[in-house]
Amino acid sequence: MFAKCRFFGHFAVMEFVDVSHNSFLVVMSCLVALVAGFTGLSLTRDLGSKPDFEKKALIALAAIALGGGIWAMHFVAMLGLQMPILFYYDAAITLISALTAILIVGAALIILHFTVRNRFTVSLAGGTIGVGILAMHYIGMAGLELCRAVYTPVGVVVSSLAAIMLCILAFGIAYGQRTNRNIFLATLCFAIAVTSVHFLAMAGTKFVAVSDGGEFGPLMSNETLALGVIFFSFVMFGACLWVGVTYLPRPAQNERPSEVKDTPDQELPPLQIPCERDGGKVFVSAKDVVFVRADAHYTQVYTEGERLFCVWSVTEATKRLVPLGFLQTHRSYLMNPSHVVRFERTKDSGRCLFENAETPPVPVSRSKLKAIQDALASQIGAVRAT
Repeated sequence: MFAKCRFFGHFAVMEFVDVSHNSFLVVMSCLVALVAGFTGLSLTRDLGSKPDFEKKALIALAAIALGGGIWAMHFVAMLGLQMPILFYYDAAITLISALTAILIVGAALIILHFTVRNRFTVSLAGGTIGVGILAMHYIGMAGLELCRAVYTPVGVVVSSLAAIMLCILAFGIAYGQRTNRNIFLATLCFAIAVTSVHFLAMAGTKFVAVSDGGEFGPLMSNETLALGVIFFSFVMFGACLWVGVTYLPRPAQNERPSEVKDTPDQELPPLQIPCERDGGKVFVSAKDVVFVRADAHYTQVYTEGERLFCVWSVTEATKRLVPLGFLQTHRSYLMNPSHVVRFERTKDSGRCLFENAETPPVPVSRSKLKAIQDALASQIGAVRAT
Protein backbone atom coordinates (compact mmCIF):
# COMPACT_ATOMS: atom_id res chain seq x y z
CA MET A 1 0.00 0.00 0.00
CA PHE A 2 2.68 2.51 0.92
CA ALA A 3 5.60 3.60 -1.22
CA LYS A 4 8.85 1.91 -0.40
CA CYS A 5 12.25 1.89 -2.02
CA ARG A 6 13.77 -1.54 -2.35
CA PHE A 7 17.36 -1.75 -3.48
CA PHE A 8 18.51 -4.39 -5.93
CA GLY A 9 22.19 -3.93 -6.60
CA HIS A 10 22.62 -0.27 -7.51
CA PHE A 11 18.94 0.26 -8.47
CA ALA A 12 16.00 1.36 -6.35
CA VAL A 13 12.49 0.15 -7.18
CA MET A 14 9.79 2.61 -6.10
CA GLU A 15 6.42 1.31 -4.93
CA PHE A 16 3.48 3.62 -5.42
CA VAL A 17 0.53 4.35 -3.16
CA ASP A 18 -2.87 2.96 -4.17
CA VAL A 19 -5.24 5.74 -5.24
CA SER A 20 -9.02 5.92 -5.71
CA HIS A 21 -11.53 8.74 -6.29
CA ASN A 22 -14.83 9.65 -4.66
CA SER A 23 -17.41 9.47 -7.47
CA PHE A 24 -19.67 12.17 -5.98
CA LEU A 25 -16.85 14.71 -5.77
CA VAL A 26 -15.75 13.85 -9.31
CA VAL A 27 -19.26 14.73 -10.54
CA MET A 28 -19.31 17.90 -8.43
CA SER A 29 -15.96 18.99 -9.88
CA CYS A 30 -17.41 18.68 -13.41
CA LEU A 31 -20.43 20.75 -12.35
CA VAL A 32 -18.15 23.46 -10.93
CA ALA A 33 -16.31 23.63 -14.26
CA LEU A 34 -19.61 24.04 -16.14
CA VAL A 35 -20.82 26.81 -13.82
CA ALA A 36 -17.49 28.64 -14.02
CA GLY A 37 -17.43 28.50 -17.82
CA PHE A 38 -21.01 29.73 -18.14
CA THR A 39 -20.47 32.57 -15.66
CA GLY A 40 -17.19 33.77 -17.18
CA LEU A 41 -18.33 33.62 -20.81
CA SER A 42 -21.64 35.34 -19.96
CA LEU A 43 -19.88 38.19 -18.18
CA THR A 44 -17.96 39.01 -21.37
CA ARG A 45 -21.07 39.44 -23.55
CA ASP A 46 -21.72 42.84 -25.11
CA LEU A 47 -18.50 44.40 -23.82
CA GLY A 48 -18.07 46.41 -27.02
CA SER A 49 -21.06 48.56 -26.07
CA LYS A 50 -19.78 49.41 -22.59
CA PRO A 51 -17.41 52.19 -21.40
CA ASP A 52 -13.79 51.24 -20.77
CA PHE A 53 -14.01 51.20 -16.96
CA GLU A 54 -17.03 48.90 -16.94
CA LYS A 55 -15.41 46.77 -19.63
CA LYS A 56 -12.25 46.32 -17.54
CA ALA A 57 -14.27 45.55 -14.41
CA LEU A 58 -16.27 42.86 -16.19
CA ILE A 59 -13.12 41.34 -17.66
CA ALA A 60 -11.64 41.19 -14.15
CA LEU A 61 -14.78 39.45 -12.84
CA ALA A 62 -14.76 37.04 -15.78
CA ALA A 63 -11.08 36.23 -15.11
CA ILE A 64 -11.91 35.46 -11.48
CA ALA A 65 -14.87 33.30 -12.55
CA LEU A 66 -12.93 31.32 -15.19
CA GLY A 67 -9.55 31.18 -13.43
CA GLY A 68 -11.09 30.60 -10.02
CA GLY A 69 -13.37 27.97 -11.53
CA ILE A 70 -10.34 26.10 -12.91
CA TRP A 71 -8.82 26.16 -9.41
CA ALA A 72 -12.07 25.13 -7.69
CA MET A 73 -12.65 22.25 -10.13
CA HIS A 74 -9.13 20.94 -9.48
CA PHE A 75 -9.40 21.01 -5.71
CA VAL A 76 -12.96 19.67 -5.54
CA ALA A 77 -11.60 16.69 -7.47
CA MET A 78 -8.54 16.55 -5.17
CA LEU A 79 -10.84 16.44 -2.13
CA GLY A 80 -12.15 13.21 -3.62
CA LEU A 81 -8.64 11.77 -3.92
CA GLN A 82 -8.40 8.84 -1.50
CA MET A 83 -5.04 7.44 -0.41
CA PRO A 84 -4.09 5.22 2.56
CA ILE A 85 -1.72 7.88 3.90
CA LEU A 86 -2.14 11.22 5.59
CA PHE A 87 -1.25 14.17 3.36
CA TYR A 88 -1.59 17.95 3.50
CA TYR A 89 -1.43 20.98 1.20
CA ASP A 90 0.94 23.92 1.31
CA ALA A 91 -1.42 26.90 1.73
CA ALA A 92 0.92 29.38 0.00
CA ILE A 93 1.44 27.21 -3.09
CA THR A 94 -2.31 26.48 -3.25
CA LEU A 95 -2.99 30.24 -3.25
CA ILE A 96 -0.32 30.81 -5.92
CA SER A 97 -1.99 28.20 -8.14
CA ALA A 98 -5.32 30.08 -7.93
CA LEU A 99 -3.77 33.49 -8.64
CA THR A 100 -1.77 32.06 -11.56
CA ALA A 101 -4.92 30.74 -13.21
CA ILE A 102 -6.77 34.04 -12.72
CA LEU A 103 -3.91 36.16 -14.09
CA ILE A 104 -3.37 33.98 -17.17
CA VAL A 105 -7.09 33.93 -17.96
CA GLY A 106 -7.19 37.72 -17.48
CA ALA A 107 -4.34 38.12 -19.99
CA ALA A 108 -6.25 35.98 -22.50
CA LEU A 109 -9.43 38.06 -22.06
CA ILE A 110 -7.44 41.27 -22.60
CA ILE A 111 -6.17 39.81 -25.88
CA LEU A 112 -9.77 39.07 -26.90
CA HIS A 113 -11.30 42.42 -25.94
CA PHE A 114 -8.53 45.00 -26.35
CA THR A 115 -6.92 43.88 -29.63
CA VAL A 116 -8.23 43.33 -33.14
CA ARG A 117 -10.19 40.10 -32.90
CA ASN A 118 -9.47 37.58 -35.62
CA ARG A 119 -8.76 33.86 -35.87
CA PHE A 120 -5.19 34.28 -34.70
CA THR A 121 -6.02 36.31 -31.58
CA VAL A 122 -8.92 34.01 -30.65
CA SER A 123 -6.63 30.97 -31.04
CA LEU A 124 -3.89 32.73 -29.08
CA ALA A 125 -6.30 33.54 -26.25
CA GLY A 126 -7.68 29.98 -26.19
CA GLY A 127 -4.18 28.52 -26.15
CA THR A 128 -3.20 30.91 -23.35
CA ILE A 129 -6.11 29.72 -21.21
CA GLY A 130 -5.09 26.12 -21.93
CA VAL A 131 -1.62 26.96 -20.61
CA GLY A 132 -3.29 28.53 -17.57
CA ILE A 133 -5.17 25.30 -16.83
CA LEU A 134 -1.93 23.32 -17.05
CA ALA A 135 0.00 25.79 -14.90
CA MET A 136 -2.71 25.77 -12.26
CA HIS A 137 -2.82 21.96 -12.19
CA TYR A 138 0.88 21.35 -11.82
CA ILE A 139 1.46 24.22 -9.37
CA GLY A 140 -1.45 22.93 -7.29
CA MET A 141 0.02 19.41 -7.34
CA ALA A 142 3.36 20.82 -6.19
CA GLY A 143 1.60 21.92 -3.00
CA LEU A 144 1.12 18.33 -1.77
CA GLU A 145 2.96 17.60 1.47
CA LEU A 146 3.92 14.15 2.85
CA CYS A 147 3.11 12.87 -0.59
CA ARG A 148 4.86 13.42 -3.92
CA ALA A 149 3.37 13.20 -7.41
CA VAL A 150 5.36 11.32 -10.05
CA TYR A 151 4.39 12.16 -13.64
CA THR A 152 4.68 10.14 -16.80
CA PRO A 153 5.65 11.84 -20.10
CA VAL A 154 2.55 10.44 -21.81
CA GLY A 155 0.23 11.92 -19.17
CA VAL A 156 1.87 15.35 -19.41
CA VAL A 157 1.77 15.42 -23.24
CA VAL A 158 -1.82 14.16 -23.55
CA SER A 159 -3.17 16.53 -20.91
CA SER A 160 -1.28 19.48 -22.48
CA LEU A 161 -2.67 18.80 -25.95
CA ALA A 162 -6.17 18.39 -24.53
CA ALA A 163 -5.94 21.67 -22.61
CA ILE A 164 -4.73 23.78 -25.52
CA MET A 165 -6.85 22.25 -28.30
CA LEU A 166 -10.11 22.17 -26.33
CA CYS A 167 -9.66 25.75 -25.08
CA ILE A 168 -8.98 26.99 -28.61
CA LEU A 169 -12.16 25.19 -29.70
CA ALA A 170 -14.17 26.62 -26.80
CA PHE A 171 -13.16 30.23 -27.42
CA GLY A 172 -13.38 29.83 -31.19
CA ILE A 173 -17.04 28.87 -30.71
CA ALA A 174 -17.75 31.53 -28.07
CA TYR A 175 -16.22 34.38 -30.08
CA GLY A 176 -17.17 33.20 -33.57
CA GLN A 177 -20.66 34.56 -33.03
CA ARG A 178 -21.69 35.87 -29.62
CA THR A 179 -25.07 34.12 -29.61
CA ASN A 180 -26.62 32.36 -26.63
CA ARG A 181 -26.29 29.01 -28.41
CA ASN A 182 -22.57 29.53 -28.97
CA ILE A 183 -22.02 30.54 -25.36
CA PHE A 184 -23.74 27.36 -24.16
CA LEU A 185 -21.66 25.21 -26.54
CA ALA A 186 -18.45 27.02 -25.51
CA THR A 187 -19.34 26.49 -21.84
CA LEU A 188 -19.53 22.75 -22.47
CA CYS A 189 -16.19 22.76 -24.34
CA PHE A 190 -14.52 24.77 -21.56
CA ALA A 191 -15.81 22.39 -18.88
CA ILE A 192 -14.60 19.39 -20.88
CA ALA A 193 -11.20 21.07 -21.30
CA VAL A 194 -10.77 21.73 -17.58
CA THR A 195 -11.99 18.34 -16.39
CA SER A 196 -10.25 16.29 -19.07
CA VAL A 197 -6.92 18.02 -18.35
CA HIS A 198 -7.23 17.19 -14.66
CA PHE A 199 -8.28 13.56 -15.03
CA LEU A 200 -5.99 12.79 -17.97
CA ALA A 201 -3.09 14.23 -15.99
CA MET A 202 -4.14 12.29 -12.88
CA ALA A 203 -4.41 9.07 -14.90
CA GLY A 204 -0.72 9.46 -15.75
CA THR A 205 0.30 10.42 -12.21
CA LYS A 206 1.54 8.11 -9.46
CA PHE A 207 1.99 9.03 -5.80
CA VAL A 208 4.69 8.11 -3.33
CA ALA A 209 4.77 8.80 0.40
CA VAL A 210 7.62 10.94 1.69
CA SER A 211 8.68 11.32 5.28
CA ASP A 212 9.12 15.09 5.20
CA GLY A 213 8.61 18.02 2.87
CA GLY A 214 9.97 21.47 2.24
CA GLU A 215 7.04 23.63 3.31
CA PHE A 216 6.83 26.98 1.57
CA GLY A 217 3.88 28.14 3.63
CA PRO A 218 1.64 26.85 6.44
CA LEU A 219 0.17 23.38 6.04
CA MET A 220 -3.51 22.96 5.27
CA SER A 221 -5.58 19.82 5.82
CA ASN A 222 -8.32 18.50 3.52
CA GLU A 223 -10.91 19.85 5.95
CA THR A 224 -9.51 23.39 5.79
CA LEU A 225 -9.20 23.21 1.99
CA ALA A 226 -12.81 22.00 1.81
CA LEU A 227 -14.01 25.14 3.62
CA GLY A 228 -12.26 27.41 1.10
CA VAL A 229 -13.47 25.44 -1.90
CA ILE A 230 -17.06 25.33 -0.62
CA PHE A 231 -17.09 29.09 -0.02
CA PHE A 232 -15.71 29.89 -3.47
CA SER A 233 -18.10 27.42 -5.13
CA PHE A 234 -21.03 29.02 -3.30
CA VAL A 235 -20.01 32.45 -4.62
CA MET A 236 -19.57 30.98 -8.11
CA PHE A 237 -23.04 29.41 -8.13
CA GLY A 238 -24.52 32.71 -6.95
CA ALA A 239 -22.76 34.56 -9.78
CA CYS A 240 -24.09 31.96 -12.20
CA LEU A 241 -27.65 32.71 -11.08
CA TRP A 242 -26.95 36.43 -11.42
CA VAL A 243 -25.77 36.25 -15.01
CA GLY A 244 -28.32 33.55 -15.84
CA VAL A 245 -31.15 36.04 -15.32
CA THR A 246 -30.05 37.86 -18.49
CA TYR A 247 -30.97 34.78 -20.56
CA LEU A 248 -34.56 34.69 -19.38
CA PRO A 249 -37.15 35.97 -21.89
CA ARG A 250 -38.51 39.45 -21.23
CA PRO A 251 -41.83 39.78 -23.11
CA ALA A 252 -42.24 43.46 -22.29
CA GLN A 253 -38.90 44.31 -23.94
CA ASN A 254 -39.28 41.93 -26.88
CA GLU A 255 -42.61 43.38 -28.02
CA ARG A 256 -42.59 45.88 -30.85
CA PRO A 257 -43.04 49.41 -29.51
CA SER A 258 -46.71 50.35 -29.63
CA GLU A 259 -46.04 53.80 -31.01
CA VAL A 260 -44.49 52.43 -34.23
CA LYS A 261 -47.23 52.25 -36.84
CA ASP A 262 -47.19 51.61 -40.56
CA THR A 263 -48.28 55.08 -41.57
CA PRO A 264 -47.79 56.44 -45.09
CA ASP A 265 -45.97 59.57 -43.96
CA GLN A 266 -43.07 57.70 -42.33
CA GLU A 267 -39.79 58.20 -44.11
CA LEU A 268 -38.66 54.68 -43.20
CA PRO A 269 -40.67 51.46 -42.94
CA PRO A 270 -40.95 50.24 -39.33
CA LEU A 271 -38.02 47.84 -39.39
CA GLN A 272 -37.03 46.91 -35.84
CA ILE A 273 -33.30 46.47 -35.21
CA PRO A 274 -32.49 43.90 -32.48
CA CYS A 275 -30.16 45.45 -29.89
CA GLU A 276 -29.05 44.72 -26.36
CA ARG A 277 -29.23 47.01 -23.34
CA ASP A 278 -28.09 46.01 -19.84
CA GLY A 279 -28.12 42.34 -20.79
CA GLY A 280 -31.69 42.44 -22.17
CA LYS A 281 -32.93 42.56 -25.74
CA VAL A 282 -34.64 45.67 -27.10
CA PHE A 283 -35.85 46.60 -30.58
CA VAL A 284 -35.03 50.01 -32.03
CA SER A 285 -37.00 51.46 -34.91
CA ALA A 286 -34.85 52.17 -37.96
CA LYS A 287 -36.16 55.73 -38.15
CA ASP A 288 -34.72 56.44 -34.68
CA VAL A 289 -31.25 55.24 -35.62
CA VAL A 290 -28.71 58.00 -36.36
CA PHE A 291 -25.96 55.72 -37.64
CA VAL A 292 -24.55 52.21 -37.40
CA ARG A 293 -20.86 51.46 -36.89
CA ALA A 294 -19.07 48.16 -37.47
CA ASP A 295 -17.55 46.55 -34.36
CA ALA A 296 -15.59 43.41 -35.33
CA HIS A 297 -18.24 40.82 -36.31
CA TYR A 298 -21.06 42.95 -34.85
CA THR A 299 -22.25 46.56 -34.93
CA GLN A 300 -22.92 49.49 -32.63
CA VAL A 301 -26.25 51.27 -33.14
CA TYR A 302 -26.33 54.98 -32.27
CA THR A 303 -29.56 56.82 -31.54
CA GLU A 304 -29.90 60.42 -30.39
CA GLY A 305 -29.44 59.41 -26.76
CA GLU A 306 -27.51 56.17 -26.53
CA ARG A 307 -25.27 53.55 -28.08
CA LEU A 308 -26.46 49.94 -28.27
CA PHE A 309 -24.87 46.63 -29.21
CA CYS A 310 -26.37 44.77 -32.19
CA VAL A 311 -25.63 41.20 -33.27
CA TRP A 312 -25.91 42.14 -36.96
CA SER A 313 -22.69 42.35 -38.91
CA VAL A 314 -22.15 45.50 -40.96
CA THR A 315 -22.88 43.41 -44.08
CA GLU A 316 -26.25 42.34 -42.65
CA ALA A 317 -27.02 45.90 -41.58
CA THR A 318 -26.17 47.19 -45.06
CA LYS A 319 -28.45 44.64 -46.70
CA ARG A 320 -31.38 45.62 -44.46
CA LEU A 321 -30.91 49.37 -44.05
CA VAL A 322 -29.67 50.67 -47.41
CA PRO A 323 -33.05 49.82 -49.06
CA LEU A 324 -34.66 52.00 -46.37
CA GLY A 325 -32.62 55.05 -47.33
CA PHE A 326 -29.52 54.68 -45.18
CA LEU A 327 -26.27 55.78 -46.79
CA GLN A 328 -22.97 53.95 -46.52
CA THR A 329 -20.45 56.70 -45.89
CA HIS A 330 -17.55 54.37 -45.15
CA ARG A 331 -17.04 50.62 -45.19
CA SER A 332 -17.67 50.64 -41.44
CA TYR A 333 -20.50 53.20 -41.26
CA LEU A 334 -24.17 53.41 -42.29
CA MET A 335 -25.94 56.72 -41.73
CA ASN A 336 -29.58 57.82 -41.60
CA PRO A 337 -29.64 61.05 -43.67
CA SER A 338 -32.80 62.33 -41.96
CA HIS A 339 -30.75 63.06 -38.82
CA VAL A 340 -27.95 64.99 -40.55
CA VAL A 341 -27.88 68.74 -39.90
CA ARG A 342 -24.52 69.59 -41.38
CA PHE A 343 -22.01 68.18 -43.85
CA GLU A 344 -18.38 69.26 -43.68
CA ARG A 345 -15.92 68.53 -46.44
CA THR A 346 -12.16 68.60 -46.27
CA LYS A 347 -9.79 68.06 -49.15
CA ASP A 348 -9.99 64.28 -49.31
CA SER A 349 -12.79 63.34 -46.95
CA GLY A 350 -15.80 64.65 -45.10
CA ARG A 351 -18.00 64.13 -42.10
CA CYS A 352 -21.67 64.38 -41.19
CA LEU A 353 -22.80 66.18 -38.04
CA PHE A 354 -26.02 65.72 -36.12
CA GLU A 355 -28.36 67.83 -34.05
CA ASN A 356 -27.26 66.29 -30.74
CA ALA A 357 -23.74 67.59 -30.17
CA GLU A 358 -22.88 64.51 -28.10
CA THR A 359 -23.51 62.20 -31.04
CA PRO A 360 -20.15 61.45 -32.70
CA PRO A 361 -19.75 62.68 -36.29
CA VAL A 362 -19.77 60.08 -39.06
CA PRO A 363 -16.72 60.03 -41.35
CA VAL A 364 -17.14 60.03 -45.11
CA SER A 365 -14.41 58.25 -47.02
CA ARG A 366 -12.77 59.69 -50.08
CA SER A 367 -14.42 57.20 -52.42
CA LYS A 368 -17.91 58.01 -51.04
CA LEU A 369 -17.47 61.77 -50.81
CA LYS A 370 -19.25 62.94 -53.97
CA ALA A 371 -22.04 60.36 -53.75
CA ILE A 372 -22.84 61.26 -50.13
CA GLN A 373 -22.75 65.00 -50.80
CA ASP A 374 -25.11 64.62 -53.76
CA ALA A 375 -27.44 62.33 -51.81
CA LEU A 376 -27.64 64.73 -48.89
CA ALA A 377 -28.27 67.68 -51.19
CA SER A 378 -31.17 65.87 -52.86
CA GLN A 379 -32.75 64.36 -49.74
CA ILE A 380 -32.40 67.11 -47.15
CA GLY A 381 -31.90 70.51 -48.67
CA ALA A 382 -31.51 72.10 -45.26
CA VAL A 383 -28.09 70.58 -44.83
CA ARG A 384 -25.36 73.17 -45.19
CA ALA A 385 -22.23 72.05 -46.99
CA THR A 386 -18.99 73.77 -46.04
